[in-house]
Amino acid sequence: MSSAETGTGVRAESPSPPGAPPRAAGGRRLAFPGVLVLLAALLGVSLVAAVGLGPVSIPFADVARMLGHRLLPWLVQQAPGGPRAVIVLDIRLPRVLLGAVVGAGLAVVGAVLQAVLRNPLADPYIIGASSGASLGAVLVMLAGLSPFGPLSLPLSAFAGAIAAFALVLALSRRGGQVAPARLILAGVAVAALTEAVTSYIVLTTPDKEVRSALFWSLGGLSGTQWRDVGVPALVVAAATAWAVSRAAPLNALALGDEGATSLGVEVDRLRLRLIVVCALVIGTVVAVSGGIGFVALMVPHAVRLASGGDNRRLIPIGALSGALLLVWVDVAARMLNRPDEIPIGVITAVLGSPFFLMLLVRADRGAPR
Repeated sequence: MSSAETGTGVRAESPSPPGAPPRAAGGRRLAFPGVLVLLAALLGVSLVAAVGLGPVSIPFADVARMLGHRLLPWLVQQAPGGPRAVIVLDIRLPRVLLGAVVGAGLAVVGAVLQAVLRNPLADPYIIGASSGASLGAVLVMLAGLSPFGPLSLPLSAFAGAIAAFALVLALSRRGGQVAPARLILAGVAVAALTEAVTSYIVLTTPDKEVRSALFWSLGGLSGTQWRDVGVPALVVAAATAWAVSRAAPLNALALGDEGATSLGVEVDRLRLRLIVVCALVIGTVVAVSGGIGFVALMVPHAVRLASGGDNRRLIPIGALSGALLLVWVDVAARMLNRPDEIPIGVITAVLGSPFFLMLLVRADRGAPR
């Protein structure tokens, strides 16, 4: 077990969170900096490759040259312009970058929620936060309301995520504490309710708006522009950095509320702040990508299997892994049904549903998590 330092300077042994495999004595793992460098390199290559893939394929070398000239014009010779340059720089690049940002944000939120709630099944989609954010955003989008200008959509999604998650927490409390089984049941119920309301709203809107609203509610990055990338990137980067700075108290939460409190962690205050930050991230990414489920469930578990449950490693590695996953899921969404696109949420649901069922079976059998 790794040593974790609480906010008071006390160092405490923190067990791996639920879902982490036992650590074999003398077992070796690739050094943490090496993992980050490797994942960052894979992500960089994946970004370039993903930009070149689509109905109009563009060679990797040409894409790399265009991007290199855009970043380092004094070093890289200018690449041919024309329609290909427009496709690469103005259409696909912002979309691919936003996919990486959304994937990173979802993975970080999943890791944090699973630690805060001490529940390996915690996920913003499963506990209703994503569905609540989608409902809030759809209400504003279809009603044509914009009281806060361009911030109206993310703010409404944030409000929907907070409201749904607050309802789930209220329904799942027993004896003043959150019961894990009740949390999942309450989350499924709230998610079903908000999705039903969203579906009703979509079905009763004019035909010309139904398709775009339905596609958006299922998750997708179609139509992404450069103006859509900046705010989510800043929010996800800031939230990830803050979550990493709170990794030691998060590790202490694995000891239980009483154990963490005895180490100087202000549990209720920490939990509230983390939940608000998670809701902010969910609201932001849902506002630009729609509802994309299961990424926040799958990525943290996969990272725990590979690198352990220490949140100081789990959160940054999870962010890069989530970015990688969603970049390639978006490529699949573009390529599998050309020239039409498959909603990203459909693909992640196909991948995530069996994964979720596997976790339920393991939990039912009492397998180590």
